[in-house]
Amino acid sequence: GLSLPLHLTGKEALTQFPLLGPSTNPAHWKAHLKQCDLLRLSRKQKRLCRREPGLAETLRDAIRLGVVECQYQFRNERWNCSLDGRADLLKRGFKETAFLYAVSSAALTHSLARACSAGRMERCTCDDSPDLENRKAWQWGVCGDNLKYSTRFLKNFLGQKKVGKDLRAKVDIHNTNVGIKAVKNGLKTTCKCHGVSGSCAVRTCWKQLSPFHETGKLLKLRYDSAVKVFSATNDAVGQSELASPQPHNHMPKVPAGPRPTDLVYMEDSPSFCRPSRYSVGTAGRTCSREANCDSMCCGRGYNIQTRMVTFSCHCQVQWCCYVECQQCMQEEVVYSCKQ
Repeated sequence: GLSLPLHLTGKEALTQFPLLGPSTNPAHWKAHLKQCDLLRLSRKQKRLCRREPGLAETLRDAIRLGVVECQYQFRNERWNCSLDGRADLLKRGFKETAFLYAVSSAALTHSLARACSAGRMERCTCDDSPDLENRKAWQWGVCGDNLKYSTRFLKNFLGQKKVGKDLRAKVDIHNTNVGIKAVKNGLKTTCKCHGVSGSCAVRTCWKQLSPFHETGKLLKLRYDSAVKVFSATNDAVGQSELASPQPHNHMPKVPAGPRPTDLVYMEDSPSFCRPSRYSVGTAGRTCSREANCDSMCCGRGYNIQTRMVTFSCHCQVQWCCYVECQQCMQEEVVYSCKQ
């Protein structure tokens, strides 16, 4: 089977979630238990998985979703979110590590909420929160994405305990929560009117998550403006907290921490130009001459190749429902980074 290692939380449950083989039928209890055993989980996570029919399949969906989105968002960067070197990357405190934690928890939150509303989980259903304004005029209908349940379940599943003075664990939990918040940020209420001649006497409303691409885009913006942190003691409460360097010379009594929506990291990233334990480097990667070849190829230059590609052209709609196209060929120039 294909193995996609993807860590999700801090030191407490730094667990790998490989994606293994084709899925089995989750309708069969035995098959469900087997799926839980195939995923590499902590003992507590395995227990929760076995108690939740549908969860193993949802976890696998979340892994796919997180990996695909990460690779899409970083397709034009030196680090392209490849699976090579990911285990080593997750042991460090880079910006890339921060993004992996956030996109993993966001994908899990999103997938769980969707699985609830699609009826794929036994212990949760639609979001049925009738706590919106004008609720008397609204008839709550249509199955909404259940974000409340997924967030509560996820925090328990990831085991977010108080982590004392361990900066690394604090950073991982902070970035995990940034991912969860990014999904919440995209929750919208959608309504449909029912009434005489289109009047809104009765409205059916439901909550809907944004497409995961939008969450990925938001997290990429957070990555671009990530904040470097260190551990500082807050004298007011006598506890260590995440703090970020201040632009002014004076140090405030209470250290200023990052915002709850900031991705945070502890150490500067490597260049990702050459092969290392964190990535395979950028040799051979395709790039755009106008946009990013100089940066992606790290000054080594790039090769230029031409190739013929076929595409559909001169398409015409035939009567009713059929489109007829011709095949055209076109020369395409490909730029790729030198060794």
